[in-house]
Amino acid sequence: MLGFLLRLLPFWVREPLLIAVGSVLGVRIMYLAVHDHDRVAAGLGVVFLVFTAVRIHAVVRALRARRNPRPAASADGTAVDTAAQAQAGTGPRPGPATPEKERNAWGQAVAAVAVVGALGAALWVAPSVMPSDDIASQPASCSGEAREELPRAYRQTPQPVTGEELCKALNRPDLAKLLETPGETATTASGTSNTAPLTDGKVAQPEAEVAFDTYSVNVSATYNELSIDQYVKLMKFGDEQDITTLAVLGRPAVLSSAHTMKIEINLGSGGSGGPVEQGPLARTLSVAMDRKDRGGYCEITVWSKSGALPNDGVLLDIAGKVLARIPERPVR
Repeated sequence: MLGFLLRLLPFWVREPLLIAVGSVLGVRIMYLAVHDHDRVAAGLGVVFLVFTAVRIHAVVRALRARRNPRPAASADGTAVDTAAQAQAGTGPRPGPATPEKERNAWGQAVAAVAVVGALGAALWVAPSVMPSDDIASQPASCSGEAREELPRAYRQTPQPVTGEELCKALNRPDLAKLLETPGETATTASGTSNTAPLTDGKVAQPEAEVAFDTYSVNVSATYNELSIDQYVKLMKFGDEQDITTLAVLGRPAVLSSAHTMKIEINLGSGGSGGPVEQGPLARTLSVAMDRKDRGGYCEITVWSKSGALPNDGVLLDIAGKVLARIPERPVR
């Protein structure tokens, strides 16, 4: 259908239009082919450019024929002078027909220029009007779901933070820069207002997580009676590695390492999952809720699927930004 409509257009409208479309598509496809190293796209771009070259050649030949018209030929192949034909009364009589054709040709040329100009304007305006691919690269935001009623442990805890508040504190615009991956954007961001396991719902433990292509970061706040000093003693009986005690913002803190858990879920007919395996290593910074270490702590954990970890200075930088948004535990 499109080809039929194109054949109905005058030559001086159809050909410039095909040249404009072919050149724009050819150059664009070739650019994408070079950028993505795609041989198939490169071949398609060459096809469009060759098609455009053929159309340009046809237009050039038509222009030359119009500028240098050949003398009419007789039946036996010999050239016949137009003026002689006019005197003999056998040839085409000069009249207003030739100027009219010239005016039509100029009108077609002007129309072709107008069509090409309109096409160029449309291509120029399209990127600002059409939806941009940059929307997909926008960083994830914390969930805006309807707020649910907090567990009773939060009402019994003085000044606790919620999962939503932790998420907003963690999902900072400069978090990727703090992780030393400034070119990345957050793919997921979430926060939950849970309670600590094995406490019968009596200990508030909100947490938040923000994931990037390289690293994932988790922040939790546990409002129990366990001090960092007691926590360090418990770590020595566990699997934590590289335990280092220090102070963060004047509060007792400890750095430790432990492996994450890898769980494989099979969604096939049986719906069973595989065994729980050892996942990549994670680095955790645990900081007391207050300077006197009266109980409770915040934990900032970083890990990656590849097992690579940033240096400990990254955890300290994140802690300095996030802990400023978490109130210290008041004196009980």
